[in-house]
This record gives sequence, structure tokens and C-alpha cells, in this order.
Amino acid sequence: MARYVFITGGVVSSLGKGIASAALGALLQARGYKVRLRKLDPYLNVDPGTMSPSQHGEVFVTDDGAETDLDLGHYERFTGVSATRADNITTGRIYQDIIARERRGDYLGATIQVIPHVTNAIKAFVLSEPGDADFVLCEIGGTVGDIEGLPFFEAIRQLGQELERDQTAFIHLTLLPYIPAAGEMKTKPTQHSVKELRSIGIQPDIILCRCDRPVPPEERRKIALFCNVRESAVIEARDLPHIYEAPLAYHEAGLDEELLRCFNVTLAPSPDLSRWRRVVERLRNPDGEVAVAVVGKYTILKDAYKSLIEALHHGGLANNVRVDIRWIEAEAFEQPLGAAQALEGVHGVLVPGGFGERGSRGKIEACRFARERGVPYFGICFGMQMAVIEAARNLLGLEQANSSEFGPTPHPVVGLLTEWVRGNALEVRGLEGDMGGTMRLGAYDAVLAEDSRIAQIYGSSTISERHRHRFEVNAAYRERLERAGLRFAGLSPDGLLPETVERADHPWFVGVQYHPELKSRPFEPHPLFADFIKAAMVQSRLV
Repeated sequence: MARYVFITGGVVSSLGKGIASAALGALLQARGYKVRLRKLDPYLNVDPGTMSPSQHGEVFVTDDGAETDLDLGHYERFTGVSATRADNITTGRIYQDIIARERRGDYLGATIQVIPHVTNAIKAFVLSEPGDADFVLCEIGGTVGDIEGLPFFEAIRQLGQELERDQTAFIHLTLLPYIPAAGEMKTKPTQHSVKELRSIGIQPDIILCRCDRPVPPEERRKIALFCNVRESAVIEARDLPHIYEAPLAYHEAGLDEELLRCFNVTLAPSPDLSRWRRVVERLRNPDGEVAVAVVGKYTILKDAYKSLIEALHHGGLANNVRVDIRWIEAEAFEQPLGAAQALEGVHGVLVPGGFGERGSRGKIEACRFARERGVPYFGICFGMQMAVIEAARNLLGLEQANSSEFGPTPHPVVGLLTEWVRGNALEVRGLEGDMGGTMRLGAYDAVLAEDSRIAQIYGSSTISERHRHRFEVNAAYRERLERAGLRFAGLSPDGLLPETVERADHPWFVGVQYHPELKSRPFEPHPLFADFIKAAMVQSRLV
């Protein structure tokens, strides 16, 4: 029988519910339990696939092709459990399903209401497909008091009554601000947040207090008294230098033990956190540092590249070095000598995924700089496409070579992907169709040339990686590009879709159409990122 833990947030957003949920999942795993983590998002979008990365951050993609909230990336990285489309739900998707059922007549003429129809749909999602999990951790997006989140809070309140007494627990994450002028840590925001939560019928079992310094005993007692919890249930969640310190810090604060007490579970032996200690030791005591330039177009919000950031750090862990990520706005390169000035002194250049023409010229210049200067280059999705355009323009002399994403061009070296094979089925898309959920999404196989650099990096000639793109490198230009030194080393199993490119005349130059960052873990760094950072170390003369 699965037990359900509901994680809510209060006071302000961005307190770290996703990291807290992921760290708690890791602690339960370290005690021998199986976990499943889920995210309930109150926004009206069906999924984050059409939302601007500058507003919402990264879109995380699962193996089965779901576009989900970035917190699912944290869940995967901390627990190693691959998420599915069954692990993320939004208000938009719930209403979409309910309205479709109403149109079919499934409700037999009933008046459709938030209670019970919407709340029942939320509860059905929470309880669906627990598998063999001992604990299902459900994070509720947003902040208590948000009007759009009320159906979710009502649904988990009902589950707290409907499930067995020892089958649910509620954790509330709040902020304890320190006021320098007063010289005090203030508990009133937490008290008000819990009061708001209790007003809708939810009494938290544990209060997780985000703070920048230790919580004094008197403040801890005050929170316990006014929020109606045990003093041991007031858990400190102090700011940390790195997110991978969270499992150790939360265990020291007693979070996992307090949660098990909520379920009346006899405490298992102390969790085995040795691998987390090794990760933290490497983070704190690296052998050196390399500088990697990330040339992007959403750099105003670093969450737009959350999985990429972590994958670079994982590459650093694999080589026991610190990775200094230097964020460079692609449009800055569109000025004369912009690339040369901004990239001087970096040990690697990475051009990540993206959509639209803005910043593309700058990314092409970054690619040219790396190719001509012999600096390790890693192009991901859009970054691979820019490498192909750069080669077509500067090595083949096709000055108007471009992507059809940006408009008509006489040399569409990158074009709209209209059909592809998934399993045994042919999938077809059109330019005028819906944008949401219509890209090539999820895990697809690729075949690598056995004598290629990328096959050596993977140690295999067959791989499976996650995709998220609508445009594809045009294989009609393959022969000419390969004569210019850009090898198409990886292809789809049917040999029609280019998956990877590389240069044999360069220290390290790799482009991939997929998103390897989505599958990187701190304990299993993705081989491409590990090898890229190793090449950056050679560039920096660390090795």
C-alpha cells in the first residue's frame, strides 16, 4: 500500500519545493524504500510546452514524450527514477479532459462543477499508477492562497480524509525571513501561511522552514505553538551552496525521521548516504576549474537551462573539476568582434537548444569561433543546427544557407520535420497544426558510426536519447557538408534523420539533435558532458 506525502508552499514562490521533494525522495530511497514523485501544476496551460522559457523556465521531456515542469528533472536527478507523463498534471489538462468527457455525454447530463468533478479528476491522477512505490510524493505548484490552486488543495484535503489514517502526510514549506534592522528572524509569515492552509482544512504535519541562518530555539517553539505541530516537526531548510547538499542537510535536520513518525513507521536503520557524501566532497574540493561559455537566448532566467546547468556540473563531477559557467547572450555576438571578445579565455563553448531567429546569428558566430580557434564545441539541438548552417555558409560558400524556421531560403540546410517513424508507426505533422505537443518528443533510437568519436564516447553504436524539436538538419546537404569535414556520424535507425555531427579535424567538435542533458545524473554523468569537460580540461592545460 502506497503512502502519500503532499508538499505545499507558502509565503512566496521559488522557495525550493522541487528540491525539497527530490531530496526527501532520495532520503527515503537511502532507507530502502521505493518512491514515486509527482507534480501538480495549477496553471491553465495543458503543459509547459508552449510557454516561454523566459517566464516558466525549462521544459523537461520524459522518455514517453511528455513536456513537463522542470521539477521532474530534479526528481529524476535525485532519485534516478525516470518520470512519465503520468507524473505531471496541470489545471489545463484536467479541464481539457473533463470538457471532452462532458461533450461525449459521459456525465449523463450532470452539471459539471469544481466539486466534485474537478477535484475527483485531481484525486484520480494522484492515486493512479503508483506501481510498487512505498511512498508517492506529490508537490503542489504555486503558493497557498493562490486562487488557481484552490481545487488542488481541496482535492488533497479530501484525500487526507478518504485514505487510511496512516496513509497521508502534509509538509508545508515556508519562509523565515531575517530582518537586519531588527536583528530578528520573523515567524509571522509562516504563521499566516499555515493559518491560510488550515483555513481550507489542511493541518500540516511538518513545517519546513527556508532560512539563511540557524533557527533559534525560541522561534522554533513559537512556530510549533502557533502552527499546532510538534517542535520536532519544525525542520530547518537552510540555504545551501549546492542543491546536492540537500539530502545530507535535511537528514541532519531530522526530516526523514519525522516523516516516518507521521506514518507510525518503525524507523529503519540509518540511511546510507555515502554516495551523497562523495558527491558533496567532490563539489567542495575540486582539483581545478574550467570555464565553459553557454551562448543562449534565454539567459535572463537561468531556470531555462536547468538540466543543462546540472549536466555540466555532473561532467565536472566525473572529472573532479569545478565548471565555471559563463552566460553569454547570443545577440551580443552580432556586433563586430563580439564573439572573439566574449569567448576569449574560455575552455569550451556550448550552444544549447532554442526556438526562433532571435540570437541565431550570434550562435553561428560562436560556432565559427570555436571551429576556427580549436576550442571544444558542443551543440545541442538548435546548437547542432547552427553548426550545420555555419559550415554551409563559411565552408561551402552558401552564404544564404539557413533554417526554414526563419523564413524562405534558397538553401534550407535545416527544414521543417513533417514525418518520422516512432516504433512501428509513422507520425505526420504540418506547419499549420497546433504547436503544443506536436514536436518530435521523447526517446528515440540512433545508430552511430562505429569508428566515430561519438561512438567512442558512448562506448556503443546504438543509443536512445530524448528529443524535443520541430526542425531537422536537411540530409540532402549531407554529402557536400561531409566533404567540408562535418561528418554525419549518427543517424536514425532508418538512415533518414541526422542525429549527430562531428569534425575529425578539431580537438572536440560535436553536435547532437537530441537533448542529452535530460538524462544526466550526479551519480551517472552523461558521457557526452563528461567527455566535453575532459576536453575543456585539455584546453585549459589541467591535463
